[in-house]
Amino acid sequence: MRIAYFINQYPKVSHSFIRREILALERQGVEVQRIALRGWDAELHDAEDLAERGKTRYVLQEGVRGLLKPLVEVIRARPKAFLAALRLALRLGWRADRPWPYHLVYLAEACRVVQWLQASAAEHVHAHFGTNSTEVVMLANALGGPTYSFTVHGPEEFDKAQLLHLGEKVRGAAFVAAVSSFGRSQLYRWVAHEHWEKVKVVHCGLERSFHEGAALALAGAPRLVCVGRLCEQKGQLLLIEAAQALASRGVAFELVLAGDGELRGPIEALIARHGLQAQVRITGWISSAQVRDEILAARALVLPSFAEGLPVVIMEAMALRRPVLTTYVAGIPELVREGENGWLFPAGSVEALAEAMLDCLQQPAEVLHRMGEAAYQRVLKRHDIDTEAARLVSHFKEPTC
Repeated sequence: MRIAYFINQYPKVSHSFIRREILALERQGVEVQRIALRGWDAELHDAEDLAERGKTRYVLQEGVRGLLKPLVEVIRARPKAFLAALRLALRLGWRADRPWPYHLVYLAEACRVVQWLQASAAEHVHAHFGTNSTEVVMLANALGGPTYSFTVHGPEEFDKAQLLHLGEKVRGAAFVAAVSSFGRSQLYRWVAHEHWEKVKVVHCGLERSFHEGAALALAGAPRLVCVGRLCEQKGQLLLIEAAQALASRGVAFELVLAGDGELRGPIEALIARHGLQAQVRITGWISSAQVRDEILAARALVLPSFAEGLPVVIMEAMALRRPVLTTYVAGIPELVREGENGWLFPAGSVEALAEAMLDCLQQPAEVLHRMGEAAYQRVLKRHDIDTEAARLVSHFKEPTC
């Protein structure tokens, strides 16, 4: 089977789960064409990402002007289909997240994409995220391209489902993959019951090579690690406040923030204000191998998110036999179980977060070992990438595709 993947930016440091999915599909015998809007000039730290960049075609590599030729060619070759796609683009631009001129650009992008899809004889195209990437493949379908599907992760899609016309995208799709049961329920809100059967749960997955041979011994240092983009939804500012609460009680700890992002400045300022420079370290962007090392060097992962889908880093920590401290948000409780493989606490509560951190830091090694093993067994059962890729292949092969 020959399919295409369409992504806004690929490869991307924070989207290694897409790379894993594509490679797993190829192991199942699926031919995958990679198409992205951008990413040819992004800073990359992972050798596998660098290899993927060489396999990817980029829609905007020649700028917006580079879209004029495919636009004219499609108008001449299929004027009726273009007019139908234009009407769709204008409809999707009405009361939308972005003003309508953006949607005309998406249509021009779709003209280039549909040419590439037809040249490669792609039977189906799959997008990640229900934002403009899905709109482009939807417009490509209207232009005469293949059927499309997309994966919804959240929380952004759920925050502005009406502005993204998420319901219409679901109705036009062959199927939609949600990464959790919670995500599936949110999609149910935006389509009639007759379309619910289109919504499938397909988890993000991990490769066995990520966790096979990982050191089981816990680090001697009282260290916790938070992995993720430094942004408002991940709750790192709250985490620094909780760290200050521990420091004020004389608790010894180390906290590593593995990642980077738009909130790095405010986070660093808060660390300085509380005098936590000796206890808190920010790594900046690091490779997948370095993320793995940081998780293994910690007693547990802490992720005090305000909004989520189902974070891949939680799966990674659990696969490395590390318990997780995180919030009762979205799909997280489907994987993390209080007292069994981690700690769950209310989002936004400094006090509850600090108490969970303190409890983790005070637990004896044998308790953390037991929780880590339970975490490993649960994630292995639910998030094996080859199992999830096989599930995707079965959906790709359904008659609607």
